[in-house]
Amino acid sequence: MKGNLFFRAIRFLFFIVIGLTLAGFVVMWLWNTILPPVAGVGMVNFWQALGLLVLCRLLFGNLSGNRRRHAPFGRKKVLMRQKWAKMTPEERQEFKRQWKTYCTGKE
Repeated sequence: MKGNLFFRAIRFLFFIVIGLTLAGFVVMWLWNTILPPVAGVGMVNFWQALGLLVLCRLLFGNLSGNRRRHAPFGRKKVLMRQKWAKMTPEERQEFKRQWKTYCTGKE
């Protein structure tokens, strides 16, 4: 059992390394193909591309790795409609008031 776990861990690490390498080359290729002619920026090497990938993940992505935490936009819309349908007229008024306060900062 422990041997099986060891080989699974090695295989997992192998696929992580392959995935990161592939992602680095894709970022490098896209950057070097699109941005120098369009924006006049310099070209990047593989390590800079990996750094950009990490930076974008830090700035725009979630680091938890839990991709199912947020529902897709269409699913959110359906969930909100279901929630709205279950609300009483008083709850709807209160919801609208809270949204107005949240969006405008005024009551």
